[in-house]
Amino acid sequence: MVGMTRIDKNPRTGGNAVEVRGLVKHYGETKALDGVDLDVREGTVLGVLGPNGAGKTTLVRCLSTLIMPDAGHATVAGYDVVKQPRQLRRVIGLTGQYASVDEKLSGWENLYMIGRLLDLPRKTARTRADELLERFSLTDAARKAAMNYSGGMRRRLDLAASMIGSPDVLYLDEPTTGLDPRTRNEVWDEVQRMVAEGATVLLTTQYMEEAEQLADELTVIDKGKIIANGGVDELKAKVGGRTLQIRPTDPAQLPAMVQALAEAGLDGVAGSQAVPDEGMLYVPILSDDQLTAVIGLFAGRGLSIAHIATALPSLDEVFLAITGEKTTTSVTDTIPEEVAA
Repeated sequence: MVGMTRIDKNPRTGGNAVEVRGLVKHYGETKALDGVDLDVREGTVLGVLGPNGAGKTTLVRCLSTLIMPDAGHATVAGYDVVKQPRQLRRVIGLTGQYASVDEKLSGWENLYMIGRLLDLPRKTARTRADELLERFSLTDAARKAAMNYSGGMRRRLDLAASMIGSPDVLYLDEPTTGLDPRTRNEVWDEVQRMVAEGATVLLTTQYMEEAEQLADELTVIDKGKIIANGGVDELKAKVGGRTLQIRPTDPAQLPAMVQALAEAGLDGVAGSQAVPDEGMLYVPILSDDQLTAVIGLFAGRGLSIAHIATALPSLDEVFLAITGEKTTTSVTDTIPEEVAA
């Protein structure tokens, strides 16, 4: 965990808080990063998605100076990650995949100690510790040793510690894995609060809901390479295909609608699907012409429509289409044990 407050006012470059060009990292014969290019605009959240072993954690470790890249160039908040690591550590915060707190200290002592290490004045460190303990619902356990915390409580304390210095750039590597829904929402609220105050966040996640909730833009990485990027809707559009959602005035007409689509060859490659319990018909469409033809077909056959809408693919479907991998909730990249330790 690293989190420090800016001291050297180094000019930022081009409106990007993070700029990565051609980043390469090998672990023996494995190329964990294979020429990664990446930009994160100041004051935004970039969600980094990818299957297990894609290189997400390796990217975060390089950008937080925990490991050295083998080639390429990266700057964070204007600082070179290789040439200016000490300055960089003063302006970033990091929450890794596993909570790293001093178990012998209380929750409050952990936060106060880190605040002081970040050169926060005593009063400020105390205030920030109290604020973050309250935000993450840890006030009742503030004076208890961290060794007596549950796994979820340690995770929340670790997240609070990464934020205590109000870093310019915050790395969140699978931040809500293992958290209950209420705590997850608290983390999301805190991230959104920090971004509203000007922080930049690089978020790795395999939770599609989390990516849609927090990220302004998304990057998909697989086998060490960036394979797609853009906004949520933009990525959905790239995958192609929409679903036409039709609610007939009379649910009893659903079978007739399915038959009419099949006879006219308008039911799409995957076929239309009637869901009687919902009173809905779902038709995969690839063009506006197909949409118009479907509506015209039903009108011509006297099949009336009470409601009609179109929907883009879910982010899960986009992820699967782009990577060819099923989404999972595992929390580790494939990294040698001696490096991950």
